[in-house]
Amino acid sequence: MIYHVVPLAEWNTSPDQPYAPASLAEEGFVHCSPDEVTTLAVVNAFYRSAPRPLLALLLDEDRLTARLEWEEAVPAPPPGATEGATFPHVFGPLNRDAVTRILHVTWDGTGRATGLADAG
Repeated sequence: MIYHVVPLAEWNTSPDQPYAPASLAEEGFVHCSPDEVTTLAVVNAFYRSAPRPLLALLLDEDRLTARLEWEEAVPAPPPGATEGATFPHVFGPLNRDAVTRILHVTWDGTGRATGLADAG
């Protein structure tokens, strides 16, 4: 499984269509993370001011219809991620049937992401 972070409102836009975040048009791929620890590091580095609630989609790599490649973080992984970690990048929209679970990001009183919890 790989993880993708998305605000709930963005995920709920066009639920009958594959999900294509802005990074797909801007960078050519969808950013994903390899595990929960790295996902939380990414959230704390890049999503602290993102609209909430914030979700983590668990994606089954075998179900993805777009190409998946594992690549190094450039310039470096965010603080809290394993040094030298590689990241899954999906080179196309995320087909919704590849999502096996949806988790909510949990926060502490300082606005720091501390975990992932079942969405319901």
